This record gives sequence, C-alpha cells and structure tokens, in this order.
Amino acid sequence: MLCLAGWAWHLGRSPRALLATAWDADWYVKIAANGYGRTLYWPGGAVQSDLAFFPFYPSLLRAVTTALPVAGGTAGLLVSWTAAGAAAWGIYVVGERLTGRRTATALVLLWGLLPHSIVLSMAYTEPVMTALAAWALWAVLERRWLWAGALAALAGLSRPNAVAVAVAVTAAAVAALWRGGPGVRRDWRVWAAGAVAPLGWCGYVLSVGARRGDPLRGYFAVQAGWTSRFDFGAGSLRFVRKLTTGPFHLGYTMAFLITVAALLLFVLFLLDRPPLPVLLYTAVLVVIAVGGSGFFESKPRFLLPAFPLLLPLAAALAKARPRAAVTVTAALAGLSFAYGAYLLTLAPMAL
Repeated sequence: MLCLAGWAWHLGRSPRALLATAWDADWYVKIAANGYGRTLYWPGGAVQSDLAFFPFYPSLLRAVTTALPVAGGTAGLLVSWTAAGAAAWGIYVVGERLTGRRTATALVLLWGLLPHSIVLSMAYTEPVMTALAAWALWAVLERRWLWAGALAALAGLSRPNAVAVAVAVTAAAVAALWRGGPGVRRDWRVWAAGAVAPLGWCGYVLSVGARRGDPLRGYFAVQAGWTSRFDFGAGSLRFVRKLTTGPFHLGYTMAFLITVAALLLFVLFLLDRPPLPVLLYTAVLVVIAVGGSGFFESKPRFLLPAFPLLLPLAAALAKARPRAAVTVTAALAGLSFAYGAYLLTLAPMAL
C-alpha cells in the first residue's frame, strides 16, 4: 500500500479512492448504502445488475457504517484489512496442519506476495471469502463440524466462487459418514455440517432467481448480463487465441501467465495427494476460473482464494537456502508492489 500510495500521489490521485471505490468496490459501497436495485445498460448490449454481487460483504459494510462514523469506502477498507489478517492466520493454521510451521509461514508469505495481492487491501470480497474458506477448511481438518458448516454457509454468501467451500465441507461430511463407523453416523454434527454448508450460496442464488422469475436460472442470467458464464473454457481459449495474434495491455498477458502457472501448480498440488476437502476446494476454484468466460483479466483475482495451490512452492521455499529464499522473496515483492500499483493507477482493464 505504501508503494501504491507513493505512486498515486505522484500521479495526483488519491490512494484511498483507488483502494475504496475502484471498480467493483463502488458497487459494494452503493449496495451497502442503498440496497439492491441498480442496473446499468451499455450500448454493446451488456446489462450489469447489482444482483450479481453477493450480500455478505455489503452487510458488513452497513454494519460498520452504522457502528462507526465512517463512509462506506472506509468501512470497506476496515472490513477488508481485518479479513485479510484473519485470512493470513487461517492460511497459516491450515498450512501448519498439513505441512508444518516452516512451510505454513512460507505459504502465507507467498500468498501475500502474489501479483494481484493488492486486491487484498481493497474494498473487495476476496479477503473475506479467503478468511472464511481457510477457517472452514481448518475446522473440517480438525473435525469441528459445526464451525465448518457455519463458516461455509457464510462464505457462500460472500462470492459466487465460494461454492467451492460448500462443496469441500459437504463432501468431507459425506466421506466421514461413508467411511466412519456407527458412532460417526450417529453424530448429528456431521449431518448438520453437510446440510448447512451449501445454504448460503444456494439461498442467494435461488432468491435472485425467484426475484427474476426463474429460480434455477435467474441468477446465471444476471451473470450473463455481465458477459460472465461457465462454458468449460471455450471463451478462455478464444481470448487466448486473440492474445497470441495481436498486441494487448500488460494486464491481459499477466492474467494469461498467472492462469497457466495456476494450472501447473495444480498438477504439482495433486501429486502431493492433499486431503479431500482441501483438494475439492482448490479444484472447484480452478475449474471456475479457467472454465468461465468473460473478464479474462480478472482470473488471477478469482484465484486469490486458492491458496493451497501455493503449497508446493511454499515447501520448496521452506527447504531452500536462506540466500536463495531471500532472493526469491525480494523478487516476488518487487513484482507484487510494482504490479499492484500498475493495476490501480495505469491499467485500463477491470480488476
């Protein structure tokens, strides 16, 4: 944020405005202040309705503005910064549970130095979703079923791709019931976690559908108005073909490189045979990011919550010699600081 602030002031722009009201942040602030009902119609045919945005984050903003004498954008920053800290802690405890303290520390470090990590300091939903997802995964791994189900339900109210949390917790509950003995099958907490986990995501999707007159497809029609739909990667492939045949802004090229890197990391992640809930959570996020069309430049942001992808790199960094680890960390920091400032001050594409 210091690098961003220095560069923004150099350009005569407000760092707070960039962090608190840029792109989707403005939509969340307006929803928190005025509720749902805003729709923009564009000449190209795109219809952007605020119903595409899930309600948990605007609800947090409204709670903060009610309790504190701050504006909506500032409330968004307070929520996001707090959530980013909770997410870092959650990522650490999951990493420690899976691989040990040293690798867990490296995992948090790598996550915080991703090229798009500036989003974690903005009034965006990724910090909130990542915090809820990380702690839900930890709760599942620790067999704290009620916490897992409740956190998954809240995560499902935060973002569309948070369905990954519900899938992970419900699948873990089903697997526990399938493999466990009579004692597990009689444990009502396991049943409750599996049933409660998808309620947040399904509840909002179905409510938007009912509001649009089509309970099952209404929400996805709203997303289609934003040119966002799941087409099994066909739209992504078309964009990649265009990317290879003509000049594009840096953000598009970086989005492509980061997406390819995520796929390679996913293969390495699979080779480590992670626990079922961590595997399913990560797989669903990758499938949604790669298989969805529209806003190709936003794919790295969609992958920010997929922190388990970094486990192979974190293990390598934890085993590296100190000089090599410091060099890699400094290089990643330089890239992250500079690219974050570019995304918010110079890049013409949406985050």
